[in-house]
Amino acid sequence: MAPDAEPVPLPATGFAPLTQTMLPVGDGHELYVETVGRADGIPAVYLHGGPGSGCQPDHRKFFDPSRYRAVLFDQRGAGRSLPKGSREANTTPHLVADMELIRQNLGIERWLVVGGSWGATLALAYGQTHPEHVSGIVLRATFLGTREELNWAFVEGLSRFYPALHDDFLSLLTENERTRPLEAYFARIHSPDPQIAGPATRAYADTERILSESAPAQTRLDFTSINNLSRPLPATGLMEAHYFANDSFMAPGQLMANAGRLAGIPGIIIQGRYDLLCPPKTAAALAARWPDAQLRIIDRAGHQITEPGITEALKAAIAEFAARLG
Repeated sequence: MAPDAEPVPLPATGFAPLTQTMLPVGDGHELYVETVGRADGIPAVYLHGGPGSGCQPDHRKFFDPSRYRAVLFDQRGAGRSLPKGSREANTTPHLVADMELIRQNLGIERWLVVGGSWGATLALAYGQTHPEHVSGIVLRATFLGTREELNWAFVEGLSRFYPALHDDFLSLLTENERTRPLEAYFARIHSPDPQIAGPATRAYADTERILSESAPAQTRLDFTSINNLSRPLPATGLMEAHYFANDSFMAPGQLMANAGRLAGIPGIIIQGRYDLLCPPKTAAALAARWPDAQLRIIDRAGHQITEPGITEALKAAIAEFAARLG
């Protein structure tokens, strides 16, 4: 989900890319791909959130450059990839196929797959499709891309934990639309009329941001800002609506049903106890079906990658795999 675009607030000195390229992957798409670390290091790939956010330079900091050869790339339509914002030929199977093309292009046989939130969704989809090319998986804020999870975050959970914000969220919709608010938001976000699409995109993104923080600075929507058509649209709004309106381009419950395909792949699941977007219930259910995975609950932490203890736990998990795989 979108808040994973938030970079870790640390300087990136000493983590300059080894390589940077624009890789054609078909369908008119070119992906920005970079590698960091050492050329002969342990292969790893980092999957950003959103969908649609793109990688940040500080995401390189999770990988010890003396041990890893880490691959970071912007998914179709995201970040520096072209065409920017394109939703054409942009589905989960396309992203999985893109990862395989990147792996083959770099001459990597097996790699550690790391992803959080939407990145966790893509990590699981890839791991279940190509388990023979995965040496391990590190997840943060497990999200399986299901409508049930979205309904929890934006309807049930929102009304329970932020009832006033829930009222704000619904206030943009007609009475009829409020019976299916997510579907209504996704339709509005994709409206060709900026008077409809703009406020809906901003309200959705601002609500998601509030839910992603354990101690948000504000807990209500600012309608002056939401209705300000000169305010740039959040980068992930259109892409999230595209994916989530189509059930993440997967069969219902696909990733949980196929968890058995991860057998033999070691995993570490990092989970904030107070994550309202991706609550621990999902991570625990996945771990129960994936015996090779360890679930690590981080107390006092929410969804954001910058939440207390999350950054340290993620770096520690990746370091553990360096010791295991090195």
